[in-house]
Amino acid sequence: MLNRLTVSNLAVVERAEVVFGPRLNVVTGETGAGKSVLIGALELVLGGRADSSVVRDGAKEAEVEADFGGTIVRRTVTADGRSRAWIDDESVAVSELREFARGLVDIHGPRANQNILEEGFQRATLDRFGGVGLSKYSAAYDEWRRTADEIAFLEGAASVEDEIDLLKFQVGELEEANVTSDDDDLAERHAAAAHAAEIVEGANAITEALGGDDGAEAAIAKLGPVFASVARHFPAASEWAAEAEEISIRINELSRSVADAASRIDADPEAFDELDRRLSVVNRMRRKYGDPVAALAERRARLDELCRRDERLGELKARLAAAGKSVGAEGAEVTRRRRAASDRLAKSVTKELRDLGFAQAKFGVRLDAAEPAAHGCDSVAYMFEPNPGEPARPLASIASSGEAARVMLALKTVLAAHDATGTLVFDEIDANIGGEAGRAVGKKMRRVAETHQVVAITHLPQSAVYGDRHLVVSKAVSGGRTRTSISEVEGEDRVSEIARMLGGEKLTSVTRKHAEELLENGKEED
Repeated sequence: MLNRLTVSNLAVVERAEVVFGPRLNVVTGETGAGKSVLIGALELVLGGRADSSVVRDGAKEAEVEADFGGTIVRRTVTADGRSRAWIDDESVAVSELREFARGLVDIHGPRANQNILEEGFQRATLDRFGGVGLSKYSAAYDEWRRTADEIAFLEGAASVEDEIDLLKFQVGELEEANVTSDDDDLAERHAAAAHAAEIVEGANAITEALGGDDGAEAAIAKLGPVFASVARHFPAASEWAAEAEEISIRINELSRSVADAASRIDADPEAFDELDRRLSVVNRMRRKYGDPVAALAERRARLDELCRRDERLGELKARLAAAGKSVGAEGAEVTRRRRAASDRLAKSVTKELRDLGFAQAKFGVRLDAAEPAAHGCDSVAYMFEPNPGEPARPLASIASSGEAARVMLALKTVLAAHDATGTLVFDEIDANIGGEAGRAVGKKMRRVAETHQVVAITHLPQSAVYGDRHLVVSKAVSGGRTRTSISEVEGEDRVSEIARMLGGEKLTSVTRKHAEELLENGKEED
């Protein structure tokens, strides 16, 4: 949901902060007050086109910031036309901002490029409306696509032969290297052999200092009478004797271990050279293949598979045929469910259009067969027939922006529960329609606002009275400069604004009473 929009130095707006609420936010104001700036600010912060003309005269840059409740989106445009964008203070490309914002706000108006006009969005929305699941079809299609890709690869003789040659070389190289688990301590053995003389010399010094195999025992034996003599008068000395004997045993064991380890160190130069050559081979294999043992197993398996190419191709073609049947069967079921959903959607939207002043118009969904793709085997197009006898046209080709926006409102009313976009913006969708139709538009927007946040710019008081929050755009001249401001109106101020919309500059008691009645009726129809 759009919580707050802050605008600085954009067109006639020097500084404005707009706080939006949930449900239906209506925006009104005199012609030329700057309501279009609000839409321009939204389009800019959502990744729309930007140039230096949007910067307020005399300012260095324009800035728009939108708070979507935890996510802050910001966009600046400098006086020389340079643009930057941020999402939560992280700098992003404008294209990334535009993609990110697609699911946040959907704008319907003269300049907007609505998501709902795109085939992918129409297809996805139809599927959500009709509860059309694609899981079984997607699994069949993925299997069919993977199998077809593997067949194409195996039938590309040159690339296969190149891979076979490479695999043969790699398998031969790994087999010749013959790296095994026995090579795990190779680096340690190599280091020991490289410093054999130093290690042996040190080991001899250690064993000599420890007294040889029985040096410690001899020393303890000499101390035996002393321990016994002391123990006659100090009993704890007997424990000293036992501890000393245990220590002597451990010292002798250590001395033998050191001597044994030193004896196993090979100081032969030829043996060291062999270790050096072996370590070089093993390190090279590890750098090249990571785990040489696993790499050899993988490449042997792949080489065997490719060498059985003809046999493998036969298996794959049989699998492709089976997958193709599954794609056809699952795709047909998706199409069947889409057609059923299309009929229901067409009837529901056409009914909503009647309330919006299209007495004879019809809405439809056209499904055409298409090549299997990730989304199914259909192309989907929303169609609109404004008058009997006129051909139905794709929704995207409707010329009148007001007409298109009201069709959008009818669609949104029906699809509200199936549309994941959080905020919907309607820019003067009630233009060129009468008061009663305006009331219908207001009711529809309030209905959509039960599941979405709606922002509606309107000139019709009959629509505006249905707003849960009413914002007024006004302008004033100060210091020789025109400044636009946006503020919320409530109570008597809102009555005054509705009365202004009804009677222009002449705010009579009659228009004010009419305004009060409209607002009261709007509340009663909640």
